[in-house]
Amino acid sequence: MQDSKLPLLLINEVGGTLGVLEAHVPFLKKHFQLITMKEFLESKEYYRAQVQAIYSWWHKPVIDRELLKSLPNLKVISSAGLGTDHLDLKLISGFGVRIANTPHAVHSTTADIGMALLLAAARRLIEGCQIAVSPDTDHFSNNWLGEEVTGATLGIIGMGSIGYKIAQRARAFEMKILYHNRNRRKEDEEQAVGACYCGAIEDLLQQSDFVMLVVNLTPRTYKLIGKKELQLMKPTASLINISRGQVVDQDMLVEALQTGVIKSAAMDVTYPEPLPRDHPLLKLKNVIITPHVGIKTHKTTFMITEEAVSNVLAALNGLPMPSEVFPD
Repeated sequence: MQDSKLPLLLINEVGGTLGVLEAHVPFLKKHFQLITMKEFLESKEYYRAQVQAIYSWWHKPVIDRELLKSLPNLKVISSAGLGTDHLDLKLISGFGVRIANTPHAVHSTTADIGMALLLAAARRLIEGCQIAVSPDTDHFSNNWLGEEVTGATLGIIGMGSIGYKIAQRARAFEMKILYHNRNRRKEDEEQAVGACYCGAIEDLLQQSDFVMLVVNLTPRTYKLIGKKELQLMKPTASLINISRGQVVDQDMLVEALQTGVIKSAAMDVTYPEPLPRDHPLLKLKNVIITPHVGIKTHKTTFMITEEAVSNVLAALNGLPMPSEVFPD
């Protein structure tokens, strides 16, 4: 039985493909009554005035005008993860509803996946695994080579908290670090990781052996990397994308990979997700795609829920939220 005195939190579902993780439910129930979208839609008139908060887990439930209109006492939406491109911030705030994300929980684990993809692309680990386990393999070729990481140049596009943690990891690999960002980091922060600022993204692209995308998806970053940018990269370079799929023009990326404009790509994000099964990116040997697993560890997902709960409780008590998001 749930405690009827606790505030009511709307979630998409429990478990399954799109639901809050079952392991998190006992913690959530310490602070809230939980109601799923199915329960809400079946008894909307009973629940509509009781819902005070929504926990958006993996972009679900969908927050649209119809749902907002049906929840007159909604005070806050707390979204799992860093990105909020799935939310219409102006629409939501227009209903007097506050918005939060969970950036503090995801910095390290997202940086980890960025470095994992970089290493996998450089040393061709996926191809190598396929060769090693193939029933057709009867010897290992001496001329099957990858690229060196130690001493290579990494260009980080987006030097926020995640980008900076990537720089910390890359420094341990003795990489030369370039970065491009809306705002330049403080000198002592640059020196701590040995990072050099590139005011022009073109300079970074031309010099980097690995280019890693760590930006939020906004109108300014939509298709930030297109044909022109790919042509500026070295033919031996790899593109790593851990931001959002739409930051890259995927059609131009396919062309660049097929024609040798760049050597390889490694991506934890695509558009859409998953890609259609006949998409050309899925047929290329010089591409690594993972199923958006940047934040998906047991520890980090629980930290996300903890941060989301802190945001909701703060909002319901009229306090500043640790991770409030405002419309531009």
